[in-house]
Amino acid sequence: MQIFERNYLDKEWLESNFPCMVGCPVKTEAGKYVNLISQGRYAEAYKIARMPNPFASICGRICAAPCEKLCRRGKLDEPIAIRALKRFVTERFGVESMIDILKMQESIKPKIKHKHKMVAVIGAGPAGLSCAHDLALKGYDVTIFEKHSVPGGMLRLGIPEYRLPRELIRLEINSILSLGIELKLNKELGRDFSLEDLRNNGYESIFLSVGAHKNRTLNIEGADIDGVLYAVDYLLNINMGYKVELGDTIVVIGGGNVAFDVARTAARQEKIESLGSSDITAALDVARSAVRFGAKKVDMVVLEPPDKMLADEEEIEQALEERIKIHNSIGPKKIISKNGKVSAVEVMDVGSLFDEDGRFNPKFIPETEKLIEADSIIISIGQKPELRFINPHDGIELTSFGTIKVNNNTLETTAEGIYAGGDAAFGPRIAIMAIADGRLAAKSIDEYLSGNKAVPQEIKVKCFDTYNYSPTKGYTQIHRQPIPVLPIERRVGIAQVELGYDENSAKLESTRCLRCWENTIFEGDPELGTECILCGGCSDICPENCIEIIPKQNLNFNSVKSRLADEEFIELNELLNQRGMVLIKNEEICIRCGLCAKRCPAGTITMQSFSYVPEFV
Repeated sequence: MQIFERNYLDKEWLESNFPCMVGCPVKTEAGKYVNLISQGRYAEAYKIARMPNPFASICGRICAAPCEKLCRRGKLDEPIAIRALKRFVTERFGVESMIDILKMQESIKPKIKHKHKMVAVIGAGPAGLSCAHDLALKGYDVTIFEKHSVPGGMLRLGIPEYRLPRELIRLEINSILSLGIELKLNKELGRDFSLEDLRNNGYESIFLSVGAHKNRTLNIEGADIDGVLYAVDYLLNINMGYKVELGDTIVVIGGGNVAFDVARTAARQEKIESLGSSDITAALDVARSAVRFGAKKVDMVVLEPPDKMLADEEEIEQALEERIKIHNSIGPKKIISKNGKVSAVEVMDVGSLFDEDGRFNPKFIPETEKLIEADSIIISIGQKPELRFINPHDGIELTSFGTIKVNNNTLETTAEGIYAGGDAAFGPRIAIMAIADGRLAAKSIDEYLSGNKAVPQEIKVKCFDTYNYSPTKGYTQIHRQPIPVLPIERRVGIAQVELGYDENSAKLESTRCLRCWENTIFEGDPELGTECILCGGCSDICPENCIEIIPKQNLNFNSVKSRLADEEFIELNELLNQRGMVLIKNEEICIRCGLCAKRCPAGTITMQSFSYVPEFV
């Protein structure tokens, strides 16, 4: 295998052929660690999964996995279970294994060159912690200020323990703090200190990652009656260990992932577990989180029809298994009370969700009213950031949506040296996007304080011995391996519902990967005698019929032009004026089998792969 550098690499083209990496907000080379799992090289797989993501173990359990939605294997049958495979390797080498991560951190520390500049991070959620992590690796003195008594943000206060164990959150955060980051709890911006105070105390840059913990209110009659709660308040109280009396029948209004977290938490039977504690954790919060409260009946009121629901499909399926009833295409009209307390919610059928201009503006069908009885109603229709700490003299502008206005390319606010990200800047989003914001903010803060632009990551290209290139036999015939889940009768208390792959299942699932970062490269060179001779051998042998050689006059120029920049199309047209045949390859359905490269008699086609040189070693 030859490794070489190129000056004419088309980074955009390379990345477009590695869709799972492009789909990941932190650009994890998912296919690489999936392929290493298939080879049994688990430690190497873990390092690739962890390198761009300080929350690899957490993401292996709760990530919404946008990478899977773009996985090219999904066009053949079903996408690779990338998140479950990440969990497989983190259980062996991540923080939960207590094997590799602490050693890795210790090996990193001596290489850190301290800059002796102070940065303040406001909020210890995924955005703030990932920003602090990267800044610490770059040598900055970082202090995180968190208003709650525990770090983790919505990872700790919003996600139910049956999805994300508290011990795992603590271990992941401790590994980040071990880089020398200072964490100050119960310190709220606007109450205990101001942005001006931070400036006066020597902090040269500030990252605002305060989350979105303020509920969006439902403006209907009866919304202020005793027994009406909001999702964030409910989950925060439950996850802090406070008892919330709900009664036997509960209605949840909303259809997103948070609404399902609420409904599934409310439906779980009360159970107190006896939990141990490691020597680097405190057991108090884990014990508090071990209490769950159950209900005999949970209904969900959802505006969207079943095929348009906002929650993940697996969340919906598991909720139905847990006997939660979902009422689709209805919305709340008013909340009914009896003796000053909630007794029911009156709902109506939805006629339409969007107006003529495509804006979300639900309309209801008259005379379709009906009642759903309830002892408690939990409203989950979204959150927004609480930004009362911003003063006019701070110079920080807000958007019309009530979020902090930022430059999307740098996350810089309208105040010099102050950056913002996560839910505070973009509204509620998935955790991996917040992590990506933290990393981008760290990069921008480093450029601001050092005056040096970050060097683009180096791309490494490998050229395989084409004739020895061979994917695993039968890889296209392996079906997606089901992710094990806890039987319905055992889903009580804090018991995790989704379980991890065993080794056999993980190897089978990872073998399904099409290895999209490896590709057939068509590179004719007359001087080397590798110019295409238009023999058609590659087209004949392709098992997916994704290569065509056609006369120029048969080419649909309009379809080609729509996928090329103007200068690229002009260049292509000039080439076509010189030659009469066109070779077209459909990258989307290519399975990277390498047969076309082996068949090519001129050596025009080779198998090559690319990867990024790690940013942090």
